[in-house]
Amino acid sequence: MQITVLPGDGIGPEVCSQALFVLKEVAAANGLSIETEEHLIGGRAIRETGSPFPQATEAACKASDAVLLGSVGDPEFDHLTPSERPEIGLLKLRKALGGFANLRPAAAVPALIDSSPLRREVFEGTDLLIVRELLGGLYFGQPRGFAADKGEAVNTMRYSAAEVERVARVAFDAARGRRKRLTSVDKANVLETSQLWRKVVDRVAAEYPEVEVEHLFVDACAMHLVTDPTRFDVILTENLFGDILSDEAAVLTGSLGMLASATVGGNVDLYEPVHGSAPDIAGKNIANPLGAIASAAMLLRYTGRCEKAAASIEAAINKVLEEGYRTADLADANSTVVSTEEMGRLVAERALSATEPITASNAA
Repeated sequence: MQITVLPGDGIGPEVCSQALFVLKEVAAANGLSIETEEHLIGGRAIRETGSPFPQATEAACKASDAVLLGSVGDPEFDHLTPSERPEIGLLKLRKALGGFANLRPAAAVPALIDSSPLRREVFEGTDLLIVRELLGGLYFGQPRGFAADKGEAVNTMRYSAAEVERVARVAFDAARGRRKRLTSVDKANVLETSQLWRKVVDRVAAEYPEVEVEHLFVDACAMHLVTDPTRFDVILTENLFGDILSDEAAVLTGSLGMLASATVGGNVDLYEPVHGSAPDIAGKNIANPLGAIASAAMLLRYTGRCEKAAASIEAAINKVLEEGYRTADLADANSTVVSTEEMGRLVAERALSATEPITASNAA
C-alpha cells in the first residue's frame, strides 16, 4: 500500500509518528507491504508554501491508496478569515479525496470505565458508530463568506437527495453488520434540509427491512448520548451535527484522544484521529496517540482489507490500558503515566506478541 502521511500541526506529528510506527510493525508481521511519503498540510504548509493544501500534497494524496493525517490547526493564524486558516486545508483535502462518509466509532473501554465523568451504570457496554456525512452542509454549502459592508456573514446548509442517499446506504450497511439498529439525527422541525434528509432516509430504509430505524432531533440525541448511550448502535447524521456529536461521544471513552475515524466512499480513503492540534501540549511528548493508532487500525481494516492486523492493534490498545498504562489525559492515582512515544512502543509490542506467524491458512 502507498500511504501519504500528513503530520500537520500541533501534536499531529507526534501522534502520527506513533500511528505510523505501529502500522508498519503490524503490517510487516502480517505480510503487508507499506510505503509512505510525507507531505505538508495546514499551518506548517502555509509557512512553507503559502497554501494550507499545496498542489504537491494534493497530487500525492490522489496517487495514494490511503492518507494518514495527524491534525490541522494553529493559533498563529487565528486572525485570518475561515477561508484562509489552516483548517481550510482539511476541507480541501476531504473534497479532493471525495470521501463522503466519515466513520467514527465510540465504545466504553473497560479499563477506562472510571475515567469518564458518567456513572458506570449509565454507559458501561456502550458500542456505537457515528456515520457523519462529510462533503455537504454548512461546511461546503454556497454562498458563504463575509459581507463586510453590511456587517454580516453567511453560511449555507445545502443537501441534495443523492448526497443523503449515498451516506445513508453506508450507515445502513454498517447497521446490517452490527446490531441492526440505526438512529437518523436531524432537525426536521425547523430545517428544510433535515426534512429532505428524513424523507430520503425513510426511502432507503425500505431496502433494509432487517434494520430498525428511529429518527431523533439533534438536541435529543445529544442528551441521550450522555444519559442513555447504550440505546445507540449506528447514528447517521449530517456534517455539522456529526462533528459535534462525535466530539461529545468522547466522554464515553474517557478522552477525545481515544477517538479514531475513517473517511470512505471516495477514490482514496482518509484516516485521522478525531482530536484537534492541541497546541498547548505540542512538542511535550505527552499527547495521547491512541486515537491516531486506532485510526491506523481502521486503515488496515478498510483499505488494507486485513481484519486480523486491525484487530491485533485494537486488542493491543485494550491490553496496554488494562495493564494500567496511561498518557497524561487519562492518568489517575493507580496508573503508570507514559509518554507519547512510550505508549506507541507498548501498543506495538503487545500487537506483535499476539500476532501468529503468517501461513497459508491464516493469511488475510
